[in-house]
Amino acid sequence: MEHNEEHGDIIEMSQTIGDNFSGTKEINIGGNGPEGDVQATLEFVEHIYNYLPELGFATIYGLVVYAAVLWISRTINNKSCNCKDCDCCK
Repeated sequence: MEHNEEHGDIIEMSQTIGDNFSGTKEINIGGNGPEGDVQATLEFVEHIYNYLPELGFATIYGLVVYAAVLWISRTINNKSCNCKDCDCCK
């Protein structure tokens, strides 16, 4: 049994192994009752799902900044080219 100092919860973990390596795992945090692997996985996915709008915004923001840098570098490179016969201005 562990004591989580940050949240003040008691973390209890137990595992049973039967014949043919079949068994159960239980995690009990703060006396809320045992929590199985499936429930823990669903809660993890739910927490990740809550961050999808932030992740989408960060991705779009990054692509916009990247496009702006490409546009600015192309604009600067085209203005610095004064030749009319080379391929760098096309």
